[in-house]
Amino acid sequence: MRTGLLLAVDGGNSKTDVAVLRADGTLLGRARGGGFRPQVVGVEAAMDALAALHGEAMAEAGVRAGVMADAITAFLAGADLPHEVQALRHAVGARRWAVAQRVDNDTHAVLRAGATRPWGVGVVCGTGINCVGVAPDGRTTGFAALGRISGDWGGGLDLGTEALWHAARAEDGRGPNTALRAAVTGHFGLRTVADVTAALHSGELPALRLSELCPAVFVACDDGDPIAAGLVDRLAAEVAQVAVTVLGRLGLDRMPEPEVVLGGSVLAAGHRRLLDGVERRLLAAVPAARPVVCVDPPILGAALAALDLHPCPDPAAEARLRAGFRGSGGR
Repeated sequence: MRTGLLLAVDGGNSKTDVAVLRADGTLLGRARGGGFRPQVVGVEAAMDALAALHGEAMAEAGVRAGVMADAITAFLAGADLPHEVQALRHAVGARRWAVAQRVDNDTHAVLRAGATRPWGVGVVCGTGINCVGVAPDGRTTGFAALGRISGDWGGGLDLGTEALWHAARAEDGRGPNTALRAAVTGHFGLRTVADVTAALHSGELPALRLSELCPAVFVACDDGDPIAAGLVDRLAAEVAQVAVTVLGRLGLDRMPEPEVVLGGSVLAAGHRRLLDGVERRLLAAVPAARPVVCVDPPILGAALAALDLHPCPDPAAEARLRAGFRGSGGR
């Protein structure tokens, strides 16, 4: 028997969101917790943490424990390689939270949140970078997105690492002077770039904190620093390249106005040179493409994808759901 309930999960590296909604798009309950990181803590431990959030969201929605939803969409970090996706699909199914399910990489959440239809290309540029594509017939493609070992470059961590590299060479004389030198020391409150390097080497400063330098790169670029401008241009070229590659794989480059959704904290920051550079390169390769910057939360995309699974869609459900998330401040 159908309950009319749907579940949505956006399990990112830094935070996990769970939402309960009705099939008409009414948002009923939400919960947020820490990152979903099965590669670090193991699949079962990650699922246990997700189960706690599921319970919180169901309680907020006023749904008693044990009730199965009609469908769940779970877009999860760590669903990169085919065997990882299969393992997470099995793990979600074993929890018996819903009758039907879709489990996929969390990049799909940004694509669905920013697109006006269930297909297109989504590029996420946050701490790292990833890109997925969905064709109208349901075919999908993307990249392993495992970092440099799988050919990736881009995102806040890579941009910050490059900024540090140039700052170190400016300080010791191997490279030209750059405003990034002062940006690095100023951000971390240390006297020299060498001190920052030493703190990273010892573990006193976590390497992930280099992603915090991304806004400083944008500021230096806007102030005319050629090194920072070059890094922004390099990132724009990479974002456009991954999108064009995925468009071509699925044949979307031959379709009218394929949407390319640009999301994640780096792209959603709205830096003009970066976004203009992406659009210019994208349209030079695929003139019909329509770039869209997504500022809505990824959990909205997971919720919209849950609506897509319902066999009797309400034509007003998507608009109602988008309004519900915006009315809640996007939390």
